[in-house]
Amino acid sequence: MKEFFIRRYRSDNPLAVDRRTLVRIDDEGVVISADHNAEAVLGYDASELEGQPVYRILAARQDDPFAPANRHRMESGDPVLITFRHKEGFFFTASLSLRVNVKDSDQAASAYISLRDTTAMDHQLVRLAESSAGFGFWELNVRNNNLTWTDGFYTLLELRPGTDITPEQALFYCQSGQNRIRAFFRRCVRSGQSFSISFDLLTAKQQHRRVELTGKAIKRENGRIHKIGGTLVDHTSAMHSEQALRQSEQLLTATANATNDLVASVDRQLNLVYFNHAFSRQFAHTFGQLPRPGGNLTEMLQDFPNERRLVERLWNRALDRDSFVVEMPLAQQNRDLPVYEFHYQRVINEHGEVTGAVHVGKDISSRLNHASSREYRTLHDPITGLMNRKAFADRLRRLIKSPRRENTTDALLYLDLDDFHHVNNGAGSGTCDRYLRELASNLGVRVRQRDALARLSGDTFALLIESCPESQARKIADSILELIGNFEFDWQGHQLQTTASGGLLILAANTPDDPEQLLSQAADLCHTAKTSGRNRIHAAQAVAPGPEEGVAGTLVEQIRSALDNNHLILEYQALRPVASVTWGDHIEILSRIPGKTSGQPSLQPAEFLPIAERFDLAKRLDRQVIRQTVQWLTSQPLLEPRLKYCGFNLSLASVLDDTFAEFMASVLTDIPFAADCFCLEIRESHATQYPDDVAVLCDALHRVGCRVALDGAGASVESYSLAARLPVDIIKLDRRMMQHLHDDPVQQVMVEALHKIAEASGKTTVATFIEDDDTLRKVRTLGIHYGQGYRLYRPRPLKELKPVAVDLSTGRIGG
Repeated sequence: MKEFFIRRYRSDNPLAVDRRTLVRIDDEGVVISADHNAEAVLGYDASELEGQPVYRILAARQDDPFAPANRHRMESGDPVLITFRHKEGFFFTASLSLRVNVKDSDQAASAYISLRDTTAMDHQLVRLAESSAGFGFWELNVRNNNLTWTDGFYTLLELRPGTDITPEQALFYCQSGQNRIRAFFRRCVRSGQSFSISFDLLTAKQQHRRVELTGKAIKRENGRIHKIGGTLVDHTSAMHSEQALRQSEQLLTATANATNDLVASVDRQLNLVYFNHAFSRQFAHTFGQLPRPGGNLTEMLQDFPNERRLVERLWNRALDRDSFVVEMPLAQQNRDLPVYEFHYQRVINEHGEVTGAVHVGKDISSRLNHASSREYRTLHDPITGLMNRKAFADRLRRLIKSPRRENTTDALLYLDLDDFHHVNNGAGSGTCDRYLRELASNLGVRVRQRDALARLSGDTFALLIESCPESQARKIADSILELIGNFEFDWQGHQLQTTASGGLLILAANTPDDPEQLLSQAADLCHTAKTSGRNRIHAAQAVAPGPEEGVAGTLVEQIRSALDNNHLILEYQALRPVASVTWGDHIEILSRIPGKTSGQPSLQPAEFLPIAERFDLAKRLDRQVIRQTVQWLTSQPLLEPRLKYCGFNLSLASVLDDTFAEFMASVLTDIPFAADCFCLEIRESHATQYPDDVAVLCDALHRVGCRVALDGAGASVESYSLAARLPVDIIKLDRRMMQHLHDDPVQQVMVEALHKIAEASGKTTVATFIEDDDTLRKVRTLGIHYGQGYRLYRPRPLKELKPVAVDLSTGRIGG
């Protein structure tokens, strides 16, 4: 709400004292009230203005006092001159100044509450309020902001009826939902929408109550709401809850003590809420102390740090998910303890809040010692109890050959502990076995139930992540790496700790059928992670059998050498305007890997990109291409006014990299070229598979100032939807759409449709792979903005992108 002084302006004597009127206008531009001088200044009686839009008294909408220029000047304390329309129809100039500027939502702070006079209240409401316990009624007069309560309302707050209290003070009694209550009141006043909200109330006598506040519009005039009202109802049922709780405890005690299974429950702080006799006996036998009700498990297991960490992880996992099952002894330090099958289940109260968890442990030692356990031992690692390599390979083979894999993505994580031989040499093999066993238990808690965890050999583990997008698989792999790095094992007063390196192999299309090939590719990625500095994950797509491993290793070293020495060969291919003439250079950067010797030809992208992606070098390759290009452009200042577009192709690793936008911002700092002349090109297949990640990256690059292109549009039916809704600036058509474009009417319709979608959404189109005159003519006919291909411009070395040399009297520039 704003209060304005309106004073007629006299050009002959601007300082003359003239009559003025005070007008109050709400945030929606509607007149709330005016003083008795309104008729003398505006010709309207105050009652005539109430509820009318402010533009009724303005000469034109350009005189709107809420316009930014007028508002900013008045908020600075200066009056503005605007033209008003008098009731008689003539126009006059007036000086407008701001007296009070308060948001409508903030006015409640100056309101007051008084006891409702029940003589004017509907008798049915009075009878209902008097006969119903724990009930109160309220009404709010929107015009004067006066809030009234009945006796029942004061009673619920345990206040004396008529106590002097403001709405803001009343909100202090609400333990939760204060902002929501304010929002509901504002919405009800503005739109008349009814509301109902439940929250906890702390009375004046510090009593907790559960109440429900309801409200609705109860009086309207001329389409505006002048009064709202509702009820406050007490739903506290502590007595019934306590009775139900006592009955539940009695039933739980009788049931739990009738079984030999280990039954225990904890609250969210891991305090023992309940346990049966069997749990008490086994706990005392294992840890040498009797558990006590209310005792904290973390404190009781202070002398057993390794067991304490495992117990904490298990119970915290139970608090986070509905249920799960683990097989383990109550403690790991004694192999003679019985093995239990623990079923964990979290406890949720009637409000949907997690209050704790419970586990039931069944002794399965006899089952494991049965003759059938011979099969178990052939499929499981004897130290950790995890799958061994044979069982894991069988599980991986079944997954690969499963027909349901056609529309899903899986991942294989290969893990190798860093420098674990130092731990083995210092602590001995027995201690290392205990370390691996407890680490495996912690890893088992972290992985999803559907996934398979195995110990392949020594200090090498593998995790099969089923039905999981690549972005989520990367997060799981990072969390596993973080868990290993934070895991500490106490040994003779020392803490054994190490890190791990991992290779994440994405199992999508063209996945080899041989599990050993997949494990070999994942091991290669893990080796790359180790040679790159350890304690990191390297990821790539699984590839079908291609070059021999020796050849692949040679290519990897060739790529690494080019990256380490900044020896990438950079070329550029120009984009030419097709539909109209455009000034400036529009280029796309292409990279090549130099031959191993001076006589060997350079490697083309089709030769080195699959290897770079397999050994997780693609992200580094993208960044090196950008750095070398920007470094060369910076050395050519005369290109700054000419360069209008410089495009870079991004790999999937860069698309899914959360730090790529920050990298671009750092590279483009302190260079003479504008950020919007650089464009990052994202493949349509990547955008289709990861639309949310691509949208986030587009927004981040736009904040940096760069442009984004969708490359390969038209390769699938999703292209039309992506072209319309994805926040990109340029649509580059797929090469397959250009083939036979001049004589294929269906292809022409598809290209034209994509072009029209792009134009309607404000995007530029580029036709790629224009190889002949027929295709060029058809592209020009369809109105495509730019063209790219050998018919227009062949790739050339980047160093040839220089302005033409010009000889001047002051010297030579360019060249």
